[in-house]
Amino acid sequence: MQVLIVNQAEVRRLLPMAECLGVMEAALAALARGEAQLPLRQVLMLPGGQGAFAAMPAHLSSPAAIGIKVITVFPGNHGTEYDSHQGAVLLFETERGRLLAVMDASSITAIRTAAVSGVATRVLARPEASVLALLGSGVQAATHLDAVLLVRPLRRVRVWSRDPAHVAHFVEAARRRHRLDIQPAASAREAVEDADVVCTVTSSREPVLEGAWLRPGTHVNAVGASVRAARELDSAAVAAARVFVDRRESAANEAGDLLIPRAEGAIGDDHVQGELGEVLIGKVGGRRTETEITVFKSLGLAVEDVASAHHIHARARAAGVGTWVELGGGRDASG
Repeated sequence: MQVLIVNQAEVRRLLPMAECLGVMEAALAALARGEAQLPLRQVLMLPGGQGAFAAMPAHLSSPAAIGIKVITVFPGNHGTEYDSHQGAVLLFETERGRLLAVMDASSITAIRTAAVSGVATRVLARPEASVLALLGSGVQAATHLDAVLLVRPLRRVRVWSRDPAHVAHFVEAARRRHRLDIQPAASAREAVEDADVVCTVTSSREPVLEGAWLRPGTHVNAVGASVRAARELDSAAVAAARVFVDRRESAANEAGDLLIPRAEGAIGDDHVQGELGEVLIGKVGGRRTETEITVFKSLGLAVEDVASAHHIHARARAAGVGTWVELGGGRDASG
């Protein structure tokens, strides 16, 4: 049996952000309609807090696909030649269970995560939102800039992270790529105070965003923290906002941004308004007023990876991209 291998550069070519926005919207809507199955991710924490090894399986009914993402997460890789998220996405077909493809997970994760935030920004941010604050200056900051630019008429971007040199490098590269006013901020507060949209894409385990800095009408995509003990938003920011999540079950078990304020008594069990997919299919209302603060808490879901892989596989076959290898999977006559 032949299996298609799609490398990092090929994933970027086959999953452009504009297309991924549509793929993510369809996947989240399918999840909200009950057309997807996925357990909570399984995470093996490595000794000494060095990193984690995670497995994220899912099944989609439409489009019909089975898949799993297997990754390592090493936050200490920030600022090195290695991505913090590395691994592979395996795509299977649903008729015979054949393995169809193995794809780079770093690039899929970078693109699909930002695309989901782009979808959230499109449906939750004010239509005229034009000022973006990026807290973080790594891979996700770059892809989030790409995604938000596709859904809102940005005229100004402010970038902050704890490493000023890294921010300077990010700003220089972003200015070359986009004709836009992109400036470094001396502090997270300076970046956020006049922002219409805020994306927190750091590896911090402690809050980098305070609710007191947010002006009325701001939308926040909280992305970087994905375990119970870590958060990027303080309790005041969460308590002041109407909160939406990618999936309720995941948020109730994994989102430190919500679990810590709940443990402090700042919010109740009913603080989450709904899932992003429920907003997309009209089951739950999104933004109600020009002045309310909205938060989308993103954890990342296996259905997003499987939907991305299905799209990449179709495009790769049509374009003749990727490398085919003989792996097996047929009945072995020798027993």
